[in-house]
Amino acid sequence: MAATHIATPIYDRVKEVKEFDESKMGVKGLVDSGITSIPNMFIHPPETLSTLKKPTSQTCTKKTIPLIDLSNFNIPTKRHQLVEQIRDATSSWGFFQVINHGIPLSVLDETMNAIKAFHDQPHEVKSKLYTRAHDREGVIYTSNFDLYRTNAATWHDSLAVWLSPEKKRAEEKEIPEVCRKELLAWDLHSAKVAEALLELLSEGLGLGAEKFKDLGFLVSKLIVGHYYPYCPQPDLTVGIRPHTDSGLTVLLQNQVGGLQVKHDDEWVDVEPIPGALTINIGDTIQIMSNDKYVSVEHRVLAKASKEPRISVVTFFDLETESDTNYYGALPELLTPDKPALYRKFTMPELLEGFYSKGLENKFFIQKIRL
Repeated sequence: MAATHIATPIYDRVKEVKEFDESKMGVKGLVDSGITSIPNMFIHPPETLSTLKKPTSQTCTKKTIPLIDLSNFNIPTKRHQLVEQIRDATSSWGFFQVINHGIPLSVLDETMNAIKAFHDQPHEVKSKLYTRAHDREGVIYTSNFDLYRTNAATWHDSLAVWLSPEKKRAEEKEIPEVCRKELLAWDLHSAKVAEALLELLSEGLGLGAEKFKDLGFLVSKLIVGHYYPYCPQPDLTVGIRPHTDSGLTVLLQNQVGGLQVKHDDEWVDVEPIPGALTINIGDTIQIMSNDKYVSVEHRVLAKASKEPRISVVTFFDLETESDTNYYGALPELLTPDKPALYRKFTMPELLEGFYSKGLENKFFIQKIRL
């Protein structure tokens, strides 16, 4: 008997992406619909999926990113030790966690609960804020900022709120009421932490405490609340693909985990610590420090946990829209023996890569290295 040929259905990615986007349901909506397998548009290629597997060797020492206690920030006799810890962490890892940062636990809990409350709202409520326009100002709800620019989608939804500069800032009434008070409180507290860290980073380079602040690293401020729902097939996708950020970021995460940073070509878990914040310096600080500090890739894994992973991150950056302000390695750090490693750049030039190519355009610093 001749073998019967069974045709394999043709996967139309463009159609599936368009239908998903136009539904405005997000990844959470897929999960709420009761799916037991992920749509094809979320399945990543084998070369990506192979990196998700942990080494089987039991002899490997488990690595962790540095944990730094900020309680000595205002103690002059101990501050230099804190500066050294920050410098060491940033020059080798680019990431670290901080405790005793001054933000009350109640604020952290309320912020996390507020982001969850937003994403738990009915579809018809959230969808009013759904947009695909990357240049939209104020408040944005979306799933996968880079949905149409990548070959595989990732397993998360996002709420983004611009809180500066003024021309992009969301009016208070624009911020969803379900999380308005909490995000405004988080904004004030996270900005204080960022200001303190910028001082320590400046001092770690042998510069005045105000250097990074004077350059404008608190000018642009964006809060993003990510929601990573239960994934029925976490071995076939990722929560967020590998990427680097542009400026300083202050991250709050719940206890589900999933964040990883790349260190010595190995993906290292960032274990959630109750009350801790995770800090990442980003590409612009690496460039300005002339490689004394490093910006590293990070990603988020998809999880089969029934409890969603939730994170709230504030991005502190330079003025994002000026095409006349050029930045580069700080002149104070340059000598004939250690010239600038990067050409000067504008922030629109840096961000163009993100908007045109998505998060796969991981290292702007590679593009402008001399």
